[in-house]
Amino acid sequence: MNTKLGAWKTGLKTGIPIALGYFAVSFSFGILCKQAGLNPFEAFFMSATNLTSAGQFAGLTMIAAAATAVEIALAQLIINSRYFLMSFALSQKIPSNTPLLHRLIMAYGITDEIFGVSIAQPGKLNPYYMYGLMSAAVPGWAFGTLFGVISGNILPERFTSALSIALFGMLLAVILPPSKKDFRIAGVIFASMLLSLIFAITPALATLSSGLKIIILTFVIAGIAAFIFPIKEDSNE
Repeated sequence: MNTKLGAWKTGLKTGIPIALGYFAVSFSFGILCKQAGLNPFEAFFMSATNLTSAGQFAGLTMIAAAATAVEIALAQLIINSRYFLMSFALSQKIPSNTPLLHRLIMAYGITDEIFGVSIAQPGKLNPYYMYGLMSAAVPGWAFGTLFGVISGNILPERFTSALSIALFGMLLAVILPPSKKDFRIAGVIFASMLLSLIFAITPALATLSSGLKIIILTFVIAGIAAFIFPIKEDSNE
């Protein structure tokens, strides 16, 4: 029990900065929900059940454009498919005897930032560490959306626009520290930036959706990196 509580507390402390960043980003998302006609409950429910900034922003845009449920579902499947890959990676980090219920709860809480700090943990990943992360991050995202809806258009437009860059700052905070310690991670980051640029400026590739681009790049870059720099499993971990 002490090990579980200790892991949860560690995850909670690690998740507080993520929660603060989520609150800022989701606050601006909540304002957009207000403009799209969603009430506070609908916006809060969306954020509490999805936990995906790109997917929610895309879904909100489609809702405002009166898209069909099928179109929205297909768009979400493509945009959020990267979480399948993150789940596959984390499944290799948790003990093999982890119950299905724990796996399902962990899968629900996977976001880019939670995945980044979880995959960086040495050894096997304690599910309660992720629960601690989720205990901070999920309320930060959901309640940020709620307060954004309530605030509506009260805040100046410049202020709300500035909040939208907070997500990029969080992502940089996740990838930069480990890249300074491991040249392989730095190389993967550089390759990701280079290939993303190629996809953006190549006419035939630029027409692909952002979600599909993420999936292709993830498969290609992660596959090459895994082949060149395989990680040896430690039977004692």
